[in-house]
Order: sequence, then structure tokens, then C-alpha cells
Amino acid sequence: MSRIFHAHIDPTAFEPFALGSVQWLRRPGDNGNESLSGGIWKVTPEEAPKPFDLPIDQDETIYIVSGHLLIEVKGGERLELTEGSMASLSKGAMTRWTVLKPTIEFFVYS
Repeated sequence: MSRIFHAHIDPTAFEPFALGSVQWLRRPGDNGNESLSGGIWKVTPEEAPKPFDLPIDQDETIYIVSGHLLIEVKGGERLELTEGSMASLSKGAMTRWTVLKPTIEFFVYS
């Protein structure tokens, strides 16, 4: 049976993530789909004080609700993402992320 996923940002629903914290809208495996998930990621420069490398393991699309990130794609673009910015990163991309301001990001892994 198909499910509809719906949520509001809830400060009590956030849980630790590799860096920062996440509120899941849809977890991997929900409704039988391992490759689709999404939610809200919050991170601050204090939680990620140095640039970090992040290999993109599956397609990832992001929308910056607030804040400022720098994403450098190895052999490619340098993305300055601020409030209202969007990006879609393809599986296999090698990236380096820098958190420049406290950031809230909506993401979808697919």
C-alpha cells in the first residue's frame, strides 16, 4: 500500500547525523524503496569547523532553506549555496563541503 509522507519542522524530531542533525521526512526503505529518502539537515560551522570530503553515494538534490554552504566538486564546479539556492549532485561525484554559516537544508537522496 502506498504511503504519503508529511511533516513540519519539529526541533524535537531532529536526531544526530554524521555532522549536524537530521529530521527525516522519509527514511531509506520506507514504503519498500531503499534508494529514496529525504529530510531536513541542520549544521553549524561549530559542528563542521573544517572543510570535509563527501563522496556522493547516490544522487542528491538539495535546497538551502537558510545559511551558507560551499560545495567544491572535484574536477568541476564550485557552488556557493545560500538561502533559496538549489543543486543536484550525481552519484559518484567527489565533493568537499564547507559550512560557512549555520545552515538548514532540505535534501532528497534518490
